[in-house]
Amino acid sequence: MGKLEVSKMIDVKKVLLANGEEIAYQERAGGEDVVILVHGNMTSSVHWDVVIDNLASHYKVYAIDQRGFGKSSYHQPITEIKDFADDLKLFVDELQLRDFALVGWSLGGTVCQQFCADYPGYCNRLFLLASGSSRGYAYYPIGEDGLPDTINRLRTIEEVRESDKAKIVQTAYDTLNYDFLRQMWDMVIYIDNKPDPERYQKYLEDMTTQRNLAECYQALNLFNISDVHNGLIAGTNQVKDIDIPVMIAWGETDMVVTKDMTDELIADFGDKAVHRELKKCGHSPLIDDLDQLLDAMETFFVGSTTNKGVL
Repeated sequence: MGKLEVSKMIDVKKVLLANGEEIAYQERAGGEDVVILVHGNMTSSVHWDVVIDNLASHYKVYAIDQRGFGKSSYHQPITEIKDFADDLKLFVDELQLRDFALVGWSLGGTVCQQFCADYPGYCNRLFLLASGSSRGYAYYPIGEDGLPDTINRLRTIEEVRESDKAKIVQTAYDTLNYDFLRQMWDMVIYIDNKPDPERYQKYLEDMTTQRNLAECYQALNLFNISDVHNGLIAGTNQVKDIDIPVMIAWGETDMVVTKDMTDELIADFGDKAVHRELKKCGHSPLIDDLDQLLDAMETFFVGSTTNKGVL
């Protein structure tokens, strides 16, 4: 798929929310059908660049930097995924956006789930890309074997902040250790395909702007809108309140969001959702196979609201 050559028509703007946070966002000129892109952990709107550039031209695209990421403020620390969802609500209100499609990647998927459950009538379609489960994303310490110690799930923000994993990544941020971050992403994200060197460096530099790493780990740890107990917290069963078309898309070789987590999403959404496995993709289908991802998104955006099952 050739590029649309729209980069020159993308504006980076900021908006002050009613809660005092300033949210930065990219806005692509043109188009009428509104799509809002919500990034995941360790990223920002910067990592959506290839989607912003190549999504069909009849879409009006917004990509936000969530609180504590990228160029957005971080005045008040977040404690739960709902804080991000409430920011998104204030953002769309400020811009007077309605009847839009939401695309949530990884942590962004949990934010979009919470938003759609809390604020019906805004979003018309929900596209979950390699999304955290509706039952959250458990945070485990690293065991002596170097693998997650799944017997000893951490429970508090203090435990998460003092964990080896959080400390190691935070130190890489603080010291601008791009080599470590690149090695980390090469191990678990960019296993087959990688961004071109200039783009990759831009992504790495953007990662170090994150100011809420431990808080995000814990917010994911606590998230649960299912109707089951996730081992740490009882579910709110708010998934039942999401009554718009949903697509659950995941990479078949994703090492971050496992197939078990995706199966939880599929089970919890039931026949509300359609599903699509992205072949030869890991946690970043944006880089692994952009054409396949765009096809999944655009097919879903225009598809029948009565579609069920696998697309």
